[in-house]
Amino acid sequence: MNGVRCCAVAGALALTAAVAGCLSAAAKSRDGSFEVRRAEESVVLYTIHRGPLDQVSSTVQQLMAMAAQKGLMPRGAVSFMYLNNQELTPSAHWLTEIRIPVSDNALKLAGTLGTFTDVKKLAPVDVAVATKPEGMANPGPVYRKLFPWLLANGYVPLEGTREVFLTNAQTNDYSKMRTQIMVPVRKIPRIE
Repeated sequence: MNGVRCCAVAGALALTAAVAGCLSAAAKSRDGSFEVRRAEESVVLYTIHRGPLDQVSSTVQQLMAMAAQKGLMPRGAVSFMYLNNQELTPSAHWLTEIRIPVSDNALKLAGTLGTFTDVKKLAPVDVAVATKPEGMANPGPVYRKLFPWLLANGYVPLEGTREVFLTNAQTNDYSKMRTQIMVPVRKIPRIE
């Protein structure tokens, strides 16, 4: 994965969330670097950003401003859902869904916010979780270990990767942010 991620997001992150509080443990790697947990149902205000991640700050700020304007209080950490493979797609065409968790009553706004911005309910799902430590500028090594671990432990990815921003570093430096990389997964059925 490209190390650019969300270098300019920090200024727009006005909160830090205990993401672990809404996840329940299911399986853990021996060294604790990866685990599979249950992500509970949630409601998110989201928008689609097209382009390089070093230009995502204004999109995040606009989404936060819309949340405030609509009286929607964020209920957790900002997260990104990467909709295409950044290794295979030119950065001008990267698609990133920026998500802010909000309360269930925000669903009344669904379908009224625009073409690429809306509110939706996310179903509960098992997610493989890896923490990108502060100081790491490129999460590529995390991905290169996570996907083989998934397969070795009988899991397959269901959709694109999510990244949840755990720190509110007042910086534009992605390497100074601590994030959790999450991949929705399902267990491969055993054939007997």
